[in-house]
Amino acid sequence: MHFRASQDWFHDDGLEVNQPLLTDGEFNMSKGGKPSRGIFDVDRIREIIELMEQHDLSEVDLQQGDDKIKLNRGAVAVPMAAPAPVLAASAPAPAGAAPVASDAHAGTITVNAPMVGTFYARPNPESENFVQVGAVVNENTVVCIVEAMKVFNEIPAECSGTIVEVLVEDGQPVDFDKPMFRVKPNA
Repeated sequence: MHFRASQDWFHDDGLEVNQPLLTDGEFNMSKGGKPSRGIFDVDRIREIIELMEQHDLSEVDLQQGDDKIKLNRGAVAVPMAAPAPVLAASAPAPAGAAPVASDAHAGTITVNAPMVGTFYARPNPESENFVQVGAVVNENTVVCIVEAMKVFNEIPAECSGTIVEVLVEDGQPVDFDKPMFRVKPNA
C-alpha cells in the first residue's frame, strides 16, 4: 500500500482509493495504524474490494455526506481482436471437372465442389447413391448434391468416363473447388 502525502489518492493492489487528506498530508489513522475516514476505514474498503471481486465490478463510487470514495479495478475487459478483412472473391472459373496432376492418378479428372456446402451422395436417406466406383457417367450425369443455405444443388459430372474414386463421405462438408470424385475419361 502506497501513501502519497501530496495527492489525495493511494493505491492498493491495483485498486485506487480516493481518500481526502487531512492536515499537511496526514491521513486519519484507525486503531491498527491504518488510514481511516469515519465509516470509510481500510477494513471496510477491503470488504468493498472483496465484494467487487465477487460480483465482477470494475468501479464503485461511494458517498456519505462530504466523504467520497471511488474504487477502480485494473483493466478487467479483454480487448477484442479486430475482425480480419474479407476480400471479395474474383469470379471463379467453373469448378466442374479438372485434370489431376499427380502421377498416381495420371489420366484422371476430378469433379470438384462448385460451392461451399454439405456433400450428399444420394437424393434422400432411403435412396441409393447417385454414383459408385465403377459407374459410367457423362457430362449430364448427376453425381451428388451439395446443400448450401438450405438449397440442394444437383452437381453434374461435367465429363464422360468411369468413376474410379469417391473422395468425400456422405454428409461431409466441402469447400469450394474441393475434389469430390476421380473419373477416368473415356478413350
